[in-house]
Amino acid sequence: MEFQHTTVLLHEMIDSVITDPHGIYVDCTLGGGGHSLALSEKLEKDALIVGIDQDEEAITAASERLKGVSSRTIFIRDNFSHINKILDSLHMDQVNGFIFDLGVSSHQLDDGERGFSYMHNGRLDMRMDQRNPLTAYDVINSYSEDELARIINEYGEERWARRIAQFILRFREEHPIETTDALVSVIKAAIPANARRNGPHPAKRTFQAIRIEVNNELGILKQVMEDCAAHLTPGGRLGVISFQSLEDRIIKRTFREMERDCICPPDIPICVCHHHRIVKSVGKPVKPSDKEISANPRARSAVLRVVEKC
Repeated sequence: MEFQHTTVLLHEMIDSVITDPHGIYVDCTLGGGGHSLALSEKLEKDALIVGIDQDEEAITAASERLKGVSSRTIFIRDNFSHINKILDSLHMDQVNGFIFDLGVSSHQLDDGERGFSYMHNGRLDMRMDQRNPLTAYDVINSYSEDELARIINEYGEERWARRIAQFILRFREEHPIETTDALVSVIKAAIPANARRNGPHPAKRTFQAIRIEVNNELGILKQVMEDCAAHLTPGGRLGVISFQSLEDRIIKRTFREMERDCICPPDIPICVCHHHRIVKSVGKPVKPSDKEISANPRARSAVLRVVEKC
């Protein structure tokens, strides 16, 4: 299946992050290469784009798509949480800009074989990195009721989390839950009919929760934001697009912490920490236009936040 992904907030991200057309820019979520391609069109020949993705299919597709660009490119298959190790291996200390387009790509959702989607049947997988030993099948068929309920409640913000976990255990006692269609059926059976009539697809929140657990999507965000900020040149920028409230909450809180000058407890009258802010916000959070949402409904929940190194 060809790797296809509609890049969200494309020009808003690029226009915000580029500060030096001769600089080094790291696309930490390379995907199909949409942001990197747009970057290359505004950079000079001596500029460098480093594209990182843990998905082998993304690396292959983006490498092909960016083959003819004029600026220099390096592609690395790795998890962006290893940004310190990646930059060390490239002998890079400072970078002019970082780009993050978080969450699952259109290609991953639309390819039923990857097991991300409740709309396309496939084996329960959900791994963004195919080398990851933990799959959605493992989570669904081996986690305890309490573990499942916690994940579905915490990562999916699903009010029926406990009931869904109970139904999963009841169904898997007879035989393993192996496919996305089978899991959707269990979720629909667990959620009362009147609660399924309105709102999003009944499986949406649970699938999100399982995907986040498999890929540890939230657990790595705070540290990688701090690591990227440490590698920015003064005046360099870090841009992050998030698609759901849990991600955005972590990004917003982490940026706010890095923007603070004093971190002393509020009951201390005089600053003794001598802490200085690392970054400052660039403008207000940006959301897609009505036109973009109309053309790509998946963009609806996107939020772009940008900070600049002080």
